[in-house]
Amino acid sequence: MNSAQTFHLISGLPRSGSTLLAALLKQNPHFHAGMTSPVGSLYKSMLEQVSVDSEFGPVITQEQRQQLLRGLFTAYYQEQHDKQVIFDTNRSWCSHLSGILTLFPQAKIIACVRNVAWVMDSMERLYQANPFENTKLFADANERSNVYSRVDTLAQRNRLVGFSWAALKEAYYGANAQSLLLIDYDLLTQKPETVLRLIYEFIGQPWFEHDFDNVVYDAPEFDHALGVPGLHKVQPKVAPQHRRTILPPDLFEQYSKLSFWQDGPTSLASVIRVKQSD
Repeated sequence: MNSAQTFHLISGLPRSGSTLLAALLKQNPHFHAGMTSPVGSLYKSMLEQVSVDSEFGPVITQEQRQQLLRGLFTAYYQEQHDKQVIFDTNRSWCSHLSGILTLFPQAKIIACVRNVAWVMDSMERLYQANPFENTKLFADANERSNVYSRVDTLAQRNRLVGFSWAALKEAYYGANAQSLLLIDYDLLTQKPETVLRLIYEFIGQPWFEHDFDNVVYDAPEFDHALGVPGLHKVQPKVAPQHRRTILPPDLFEQYSKLSFWQDGPTSLASVIRVKQSD
């Protein structure tokens, strides 16, 4: 491993630009970034194995725990030894800020956010675009039976959107919020260079000229395995997409009220957001 290598994390809400952001960042030859990696799941599993709930907990010291967990990152990214900066993507990182910052004090967490109603709209569009596939996002016919059951299922605190939202809110109001940068999906698509320049400033890296008209990222095998084709496909040109929602009005209004990061200076986190009209 490169001893000068720096680790940062990409987290936040699904369907909010994390794959787009990774696709842009990896244009920089000094950076490595990608879609969700298994490091987050491995971190959680190993933590369980070395803690008091495990038979091995009593024989593993606190220092050994930290070495093992740090080793997950260094071992997984060994092949990226030529990269100076590694961005690991996982929605669970917001719920592990204290541990991550103990292992990597210089780490920054970039959390992608979006009006939750539009997150749900995006998930519903993917579902409806694949009417002959029972996606693994839902456990049974009751969960996938209609738009209300599907959206409410995704919003549960232990499911895709609800977990991400709760973890992000914990980090946003928590003791380590100063290491957190939230970027609004709409602003990323409207002004990608402005947003990326602020990200470079936040992580303390020199600017690299990105190509916002030729962005490449797709993971068809992974998406087909989930039963959600197109989940990680990025359009080649960064630009906002204007459309009407396919959610019922009451459902859209309900989930539009969950953007807590628009509340103002109630957190030490940094936020790149669209200016709200008076």
